[in-house]
Amino acid sequence: MTEPGEPTGSTRRMPTVEQSDDAHTPAPDGPADARGPVPTLEQGDGRAGRFWSARRVPAALLALVLLGAAGLLLYDIAAVRADHPAMQWRRSLADGLAEQRLDDTPVLVGAGVAAAIGLWLILLALTPGLRDLLPMRRDRADIRAGLDRTAAALVLRDRAVEVSGVQSVRVRMGRRKAKVRALSHFRALDDVRTDLDAVLKEAVRELGLARPPALSVQVHRPAKKG
Repeated sequence: MTEPGEPTGSTRRMPTVEQSDDAHTPAPDGPADARGPVPTLEQGDGRAGRFWSARRVPAALLALVLLGAAGLLLYDIAAVRADHPAMQWRRSLADGLAEQRLDDTPVLVGAGVAAAIGLWLILLALTPGLRDLLPMRRDRADIRAGLDRTAAALVLRDRAVEVSGVQSVRVRMGRRKAKVRALSHFRALDDVRTDLDAVLKEAVRELGLARPPALSVQVHRPAKKG
C-alpha cells in the first residue's frame, strides 16, 4: 500500500469546524423538535469560500521593522531638536541621496527591491492562503468546516484499493483536481478503470466538499522485474 502524493507525518491535522459565537444551536440532549434537520449532501448549494490565513509571521516582521525604523528616526529628530548633532547614518543618507541620480544603479536596485516587497505584501493581503485546507459544503450559516488535502487523499486511496484488481494506488489531491495513479495486477485495465471512476466519484461526493475536484484516473500494469 503506497502513501498519497503528499507526505504525512506521525500526526495528521484533522478536519476543522468553526462555529459563530452568536449561533444558538440546541444542546444534543435537548428535545428533538428544538433541533433543526440534519443537513444532507443533496441539501442546498453548499457554497463556501476558502479559509483565510492569519499570516502572523509576515505581519509581525513588518511591524517590527516599521517600529524599529520609526523609533530610531523619532529619536534622532528629538535629539536634533534638543541641540544635539544628528546621527552619522542620517547625515550620510541625506548626503548620499543629494548626490545620487535617479538613473544610478544603486537607486534602481533599491527601488526594485522595495517594489518587490510591496507587491509581495499586497499579494499576501489579497489571497486567502491555507491551500492545504479544502472548504466543505456549508449548509448552515453558523458552521464552517474544512478538510485537509492529505486526509482527503487518504480517503480516496482507501476507497480505491478496495476495487477488485487494484494492487496499489497513489493519490495527489489538489484544490481543483485529484490525480489517481493505480497499478492493477489482474483484470482488464478498462474494467478496473471503469470501477475506479465509479467508486472515486462516489467517494468525492461523500467528502462533502464545496468544490468537488475533477478526477484524473490512470491505471497501469506493474513494471516487470528483471
